[in-house]
Amino acid sequence: MRQLAAALALLAAPLHAGVPEAIDGHILPRHAAFAEAAAALDAAAQADCTADGLKPSYHAAFDAWIGVQHLALGPLQEIGGPLALQFWPDTKGFTARQLAMALKSEAPETVTREGFAGQSVAVQGFMALERMLYDEALSAYPAETYACALTRAIAHDIATKAATLAADWPATAEALRSAGAPGNATYLAPAEAAQALFTALIAGIEYNDDARLARPLGSFDKPRPTLAEAWRSGRSQRNLALSLAALEEFAALLADGAAPETRKLFESTQAWLAGLDEPRLAGVSEPTARMGIESLASYLSALKETAAAELGAHLDVGQGFNALDGD
Repeated sequence: MRQLAAALALLAAPLHAGVPEAIDGHILPRHAAFAEAAAALDAAAQADCTADGLKPSYHAAFDAWIGVQHLALGPLQEIGGPLALQFWPDTKGFTARQLAMALKSEAPETVTREGFAGQSVAVQGFMALERMLYDEALSAYPAETYACALTRAIAHDIATKAATLAADWPATAEALRSAGAPGNATYLAPAEAAQALFTALIAGIEYNDDARLARPLGSFDKPRPTLAEAWRSGRSQRNLALSLAALEEFAALLADGAAPETRKLFESTQAWLAGLDEPRLAGVSEPTARMGIESLASYLSALKETAAAELGAHLDVGQGFNALDGD
């Protein structure tokens, strides 16, 4: 009887077209891919913790993380939000200081799996691992040192969190699908499920503009290239490209064919980005290159406005709070 009542409720208040498609075509498979890549990173770290040995798996796992980072709801909120896997922006330099403290203390309990899980997020996730692999002062440590154990602990923690997300998302997906059904205290109406996903999309576009671009751009007189995301590992432009590709896929599924201008702007923005040769966005300090990067910011601003208008109208929703907001 309970299943029948839920089915009748869904018939009375059907899901917005695009929500189940986004779940099945984007959210679930990308989290499964992230868990797989993170597990491979963990296995690689246990086999060879050196920088040269671990960099390929680091990049593959980071790629997969960027593909789900914008989905800052449900399971990701339960583990502490995006900062639990990527402590960035790090405006006060916590990661460098706390990694240095850990390496100096060589406390054995810190690098146990249980002990590391209780450490500050500043020494967890991809930005801490980037420091261990690409900061010359840290990456030169030989294998079988405390630095090696710390590197392995970071990799294992990433894998554990990725596995948790993949395991917990099906339940959240069911809550989204059954929005408005009796007993669903998370999404009281189908519009709430649509709004949650719409908010994740718009906030993801905004994050690329406000964080990934605006921080290194700074001002013309004071560019800040070393504030670019993951510049040490040359991932600044790569992360932008991967994020836009994931967001384009997400938007297309949510729009269900109803947002042609958004699709065109995604294509134009990605084409402009592909034409730049700025792996670290270092060109923000050079006037000619800076103009191209500033133009990308204009594309992103137009993309956000267009997507908000087209998809908001299609889904009949507005933007709510997202964990990427205000960081």
